[in-house]
Amino acid sequence: MCGITGWIDWHQDLTQSVSTIEQMIATLERRGPDAKGLWLSSVAALGHRRLTVVDPVGGAQPMLRRAGEKLYILVYNGELYNTPELRSDLEARGHQFQGSSDTEVLLAAYIEWGAPCVERLNGIFAFAIWNEADQELFLARDRFGVKPLFYTQRGTSFLFGSELKALLANPLVPARLDREGLSEILFLGPSRTPGSGVFQGIEELRPGHLMKLTRDRLTIRSFWQLESRPHTDDLPTTVSTVRDLVQDAITRQLVSDVPLATLLSGGLDSSSITAVAARAYQREGRPPLHTWSIDYVDNDQHFQANAFQPNADAPFIKQVSSFLGSTHHDILIDTPELVGALQAATLARDLPGMADVDASLLLFCRAIKEQYTVVLSGECADEVFGGYPWFHKPEALTGRSFPWVRSLPERVALLKPEWQRLDAAGFVQERYEATVAKCPKLLGEDPWEARRREMFYLNLQWFMATLLDRKDRMSMAAGLEARVPFCDHRIVEYVWNIPWAMKTAGDQEKGVLRMAMEGLLPDEIIYRKKSPYPKTHNPAYYRAVRDWALELLDDRTSPLHQIWDVTKIRELAGQDASAAGLPWFGQLMGTAQFFAFLGQVDTWMRHYKVELV
Repeated sequence: MCGITGWIDWHQDLTQSVSTIEQMIATLERRGPDAKGLWLSSVAALGHRRLTVVDPVGGAQPMLRRAGEKLYILVYNGELYNTPELRSDLEARGHQFQGSSDTEVLLAAYIEWGAPCVERLNGIFAFAIWNEADQELFLARDRFGVKPLFYTQRGTSFLFGSELKALLANPLVPARLDREGLSEILFLGPSRTPGSGVFQGIEELRPGHLMKLTRDRLTIRSFWQLESRPHTDDLPTTVSTVRDLVQDAITRQLVSDVPLATLLSGGLDSSSITAVAARAYQREGRPPLHTWSIDYVDNDQHFQANAFQPNADAPFIKQVSSFLGSTHHDILIDTPELVGALQAATLARDLPGMADVDASLLLFCRAIKEQYTVVLSGECADEVFGGYPWFHKPEALTGRSFPWVRSLPERVALLKPEWQRLDAAGFVQERYEATVAKCPKLLGEDPWEARRREMFYLNLQWFMATLLDRKDRMSMAAGLEARVPFCDHRIVEYVWNIPWAMKTAGDQEKGVLRMAMEGLLPDEIIYRKKSPYPKTHNPAYYRAVRDWALELLDDRTSPLHQIWDVTKIRELAGQDASAAGLPWFGQLMGTAQFFAFLGQVDTWMRHYKVELV
């Protein structure tokens, strides 16, 4: 994994702006701590920071290749999981390779097939290729946006980067937040409208899209989309196909020239990945797989079961690790450490995020990075197979908004009067309706089946994107590559059309996946009720973030005073922690996370000198 950035301008000599370009590259150092590179001409600059995973010598970037009279320059962030097949096909067409990296294969694929090469790629990627002869820039992003790619046009300049910070390092790009951007933060956050860069004038290339930039024009188009069609396989065939697809996706993602491990929570998703990986290691005669889990100091004393989190993870983690023979590592995080990481998590995301849900992952990734460079993670299975409560609850299915955007009126009531006039409900509703309108329909589908299809589409476009944002920024801020096998587009394409009765086979969420994993794990793990990412239950965390928010409000220079009604925030802070149960976003974010969010907004606005316009 890596960080990429670039600057194109036909009307000024970029060789006179090397220091600015170097600053843009430097912002991505944590994404790529192992090496840096820059290719520069008078009109184009492409920068790269590298995290070395495959072919340390042959995969250096920017990578240059000539084809006839044409010179191509590539900067690339990602991993291709079908590299052997692509390489074989390209060799049959006369291409020769100097190393074993997927970077070299990707560049050859573009030279051979042009823009349609992206349709052949199985992987996670964001990359840019400059064609020096034709003076053309090509950009592409993977089907689900696992790897980020932001861009902006400023006068005659076009700038792009893996993270917002790379763009903001250029003096052409001030950190301005208009009413639409503020609405993203206040009413949809920590999710974002697909394609939104939040800051004024900054956009994100949408997942599954490509872009071409020439001297005369900029064009963007989709290269992939889901297709709705009747599912004709019976249940045994469906289970067998899911099993094959999941096992193949996981096995492909075990390729690495550096140490690799898996994250393990003891739930179905992470345990399935670990089971397939551990067996692959055993077949190949490799040392035992290493697994990692996270928990919080004193959580065992404060944990209380609820509908979202029915049981603690620890006993199940121990059971899976013992069953598979993995070498397991437990990471324990204490409250002061967690609170202290909230600011770093904000700067890793470049936006206010998921509070301690982000900060704990950042700390987790830092600990893993001390020994490992690559991990496999269970993200996306719930979005793909239907694991969340809102797939099952009638009130969520009959509601006409995002089920994870919660307490919107209460959020609005805490704002200063001028921001209460932003029409939060209308803003959120417009984004919801626009997404639902794009859901691929199946003619003649049962209305409830069609509604669940819409819910799946909303989850893939929004909730999954939020979690992928989180996983990319927090892992890459630690220089750790996190792979997400359940995001393999072949799995998503197949499961998208499995009817709900099969998805919930056995009358349990993700039933078809559970059946597919039978024989690989103990039944207690396969049929364990879903439990989300672990959070702290220590009341000391609530007190710490509440006090932090109050201290910031005592500071008249805090940018929080520009947005929130201080009196109302203080009233909320005066409630007893057990009574202050304001749900905010999804399943893990309540009042404590709201106070942490205030601290993150303060950090974000101060650090980037955010200006409200």
